[in-house]
Amino acid sequence: MKLENESDIIRLVKEDKWMMDILHNAQSLQLPDWWVCAGFVRSKIWDTLHGFTARTHLPDIDVIYFDKRNLDEEAEKQLEQKLKQLDSTIPWSVKNEARMHVVNNIPPYDSSVDAISKFPETATALGLSLDKNGNVVLTAPCGIEDVLGLNLRPTPYFQETNERARIYEERIRKKNWVSTWYRINIHLIHQAR
Repeated sequence: MKLENESDIIRLVKEDKWMMDILHNAQSLQLPDWWVCAGFVRSKIWDTLHGFTARTHLPDIDVIYFDKRNLDEEAEKQLEQKLKQLDSTIPWSVKNEARMHVVNNIPPYDSSVDAISKFPETATALGLSLDKNGNVVLTAPCGIEDVLGLNLRPTPYFQETNERARIYEERIRKKNWVSTWYRINIHLIHQAR
C-alpha cells in the first residue's frame, strides 16, 4: 500500500480491525480530548512502509486525554482497568495530559495535541481519535513528512535545550528502532547543530 498523505494513513487505519477496535474501546470511555497515540500510529505506518505482514510488537498502547477537573493519577489507573475489561490482551497505558507537565517538570500543556507536539520524535508525535460520527481523525502537530519519509528526528521542543537533546538521543539508543525498521534514517541533534 502506498502511503503519501493523511488520507492514506486514515485509510490504512480504517482497514485494520485491531486498530479500529482499540479506537472504539478508547472512545467508549468518553474522555475529553482523547487520542491513541505515539507508537500505535508510527509502528503501523513503518510496518506498512517496510512491507511487514506481521504487526510489530508494541510494549503499550498509549491513550491520552486532557481533563483539568480530575488530576488524580488513580483516575488513570481506573480507566486502564476499564479498558482491560474490554480487552485484556492490550497493554493499555492511560495518561491525563493535564497533569503530565508535573511528572515531566515542564510548563502545563494546553491540550492533548499540545502534549503530542512535545513528544520526543516527530514520527511519534501522532495521534488517532474518532469524531462523534465515528470517523477516524489524525493529529500530527509536527507533520507527517518524517513518519512517511522514515525519518527519526527530534520535535522542535526537543531541540530547544541540551538536556532535552540528551533525552532524545538516549531514547533513540535505548529504543533501537533501526533494528526493527531497518530503513529509517536517524537524525541526531548534535549532527544538526
